Amino acid sequence: MKKFFTSILVGLATIMMLSSLAFAGKLEQIKARGKLIAGVKDAVVPFGYVDEKTNQLVGFDVDICRYIANKLGVKLELKPVTSATRIPMLTQGSVDLVAATMTHKFSRDDVIDFSITYFMDGQKILVKKGSGIKSVADLAGKKVGTSKGSTSEKNIKKAQPKCKVLSFEGYPQAFLALQQGKVAAVTTDSTILLGLKNSAPNPDEYEIVGDYISAEPYGIGLPENDSDFRDFVNRCLVDMWNSGEYQKIYNKWFGPHSKFHLPLTWKMEIWPY
Repeated sequence: MKKFFTSILVGLATIMMLSSLAFAGKLEQIKARGKLIAGVKDAVVPFGYVDEKTNQLVGFDVDICRYIANKLGVKLELKPVTSATRIPMLTQGSVDLVAATMTHKFSRDDVIDFSITYFMDGQKILVKKGSGIKSVADLAGKKVGTSKGSTSEKNIKKAQPKCKVLSFEGYPQAFLALQQGKVAAVTTDSTILLGLKNSAPNPDEYEIVGDYISAEPYGIGLPENDSDFRDFVNRCLVDMWNSGEYQKIYNKWFGPHSKFHLPLTWKMEIWPY
């Protein structure tokens, strides 16, 4: 009988523990689990991609997530996401946060929350040299490749209604279509285009052209209505900037000695303590 009651008590304790975790905030869940599960791109150089030498996911977004995990004192687990899957994976709880070249938009903010802006970019177009395409105006009647579920997909349709937009699973597939002559241009954020161009065997055969189609402020996607977790991530970003760690990570991927040089011309929104 004693064993019977002991089993019941253990069972009740387990149920209560699991219930408390289920209703706990994201910070408590992560700490109890001992790891931060982050959604990142796995084919967007240099934000998140698989290093051919190590077969590991690396990139700017990966390093941002690692800093947050270190601040939490937990391990980092990375899960690949695409432009189309990143928000569903976050809302379904498959990942704790998403750092995946995601533009902060009010329409997305209806479904998830965002951190403060941690990267600033703008959308342009990538074409073959000698194509005669110099701006969005030149894309009328032409096929343009981009990624399914991205803001670039909507922006290009608005900027040039007379072009035909072909949406691919990811930007590498869109770039392959450009190389094969199936599209006349690829459009997305300029740093992603720079990554595509410079990762090609013959980067000098391509050029990024035109004015910015739109501003693209990147935010880290976070679960809706969890202010404690959002505040923690924001503090991490501010601490990263104030300590110089952000600039160190930025220069690693976008500095003058990198393959993707992009001068740091903007300043993060810093909240006073």
